[in-house]
Amino acid sequence: MTTPALRRFLFASLIALFIAGRAFAVAPALAHQRVLVLGDSITQDGRYVTFLEYYLDRLTPPAGCDLVSIGLSGETVSGLTEKSESYPRSWALERLDRALAVVKPTVVIACYGMNDGIYHPSDPARLAAFTDGLRVFIGKVRAAGAHLVLVTPPVFDPLAAKAKVVPAGAVEFGYTHPFEGYDGILAEFAAAEVALHADGVTVIDLHTPMAAALATHRLQDSAFSFAKDGVHPGDLGHLVMARVIADGLGLALPAAPAEAELTRIQADPVFPLVRDRRELRSEAWLPFVGYIHNEPYKSAFITAAEKAAARLQAEIDVLVAK
Repeated sequence: MTTPALRRFLFASLIALFIAGRAFAVAPALAHQRVLVLGDSITQDGRYVTFLEYYLDRLTPPAGCDLVSIGLSGETVSGLTEKSESYPRSWALERLDRALAVVKPTVVIACYGMNDGIYHPSDPARLAAFTDGLRVFIGKVRAAGAHLVLVTPPVFDPLAAKAKVVPAGAVEFGYTHPFEGYDGILAEFAAAEVALHADGVTVIDLHTPMAAALATHRLQDSAFSFAKDGVHPGDLGHLVMARVIADGLGLALPAAPAEAELTRIQADPVFPLVRDRRELRSEAWLPFVGYIHNEPYKSAFITAAEKAAARLQAEIDVLVAK
C-alpha cells in the first residue's frame, strides 16, 4: 500500500518524465539526414546510439538515417581536467572542426557534462567553462550549416558509486573519488543547457527524466541502479537514454515498459545488424577524424569500413521491409 507522500512522489516523477523529456526548440527529423554524434565515454560505449539508430531504422524506413557516432572516453567541452588525471582530458573543441569537415553532417547530436564538472562540488568557474565551451561548440556547428541537438548529461548515482564517493570537505576530487553530491552538479549543468537559446539548436533534457526514472525504480528496489559504477549505464540505462532522446526528436515509440522493450529489441534480428554497423563505423571514424589522448591518434583510411557498413545496411533494409 502506498502512502500519500509516496503517491505524491510518484506523480511528481511522472510529471517530470513528461515535461523534462521534451525538446526545447524545434527538433530536426533525423530520417535520411547525415548525423554526427559526439560525447564522452558513455557515447563511445554507444549502446544508446545503437538503440536510437535501431528505432530510426524500424520507424523511418528505408535506410533510417546516415549516422556516424564518435564518442571519446573522458572528453569534455569545458577543457577542464582534475589533478588526479595523469594527462589532460580530451577536449571536444580540439577535434570538432575536423569532424565537421570530414563527416559533413546536417545534424549534430552532442551529449556532454558528465566529465565537465570534473567530479567536484559546485563552482561558478567550472559551470562557466562548460557553458562557454558550449557556446563555442554551437558557433562551430552553426557555421558548418548543421542543426545541433544538445543532450543534457545522464545521472550520476552516488549509491552505486558509494565505495569511492567523498564528502564536500574532501581534500581532492576526481573520477576515482567523486563528490557524493555530484549528480546535483550535473543537474546544474542540465539547467544551464536548457536555458541556452540559439537558432539552429535543440536541447533535449535527458538528466531530469533519467533521474526521475531512477528514483521510481528505487521505490521498488532500493539497490537498483542504471550504472554499476555510478557513471556508465548498462543496457537498460542506455535504452532509457535512447528513448528520451528519440521522444525529444519526435519519434513515436512503443509504449511498453523499458524492461520489456529491451527484451523485445534484443530479440529482433534487425538489432544485432544495427549494433554491428554502428560499432564498425564508430571504430573506423573515430581515428579517421583524429583525437588526442595524451598523444595524437590519426588514421588515413575509412573506405573499407564504409563498404562493410553499406553491406550491413542492405541486410537491415531487407529485414525491415518484410
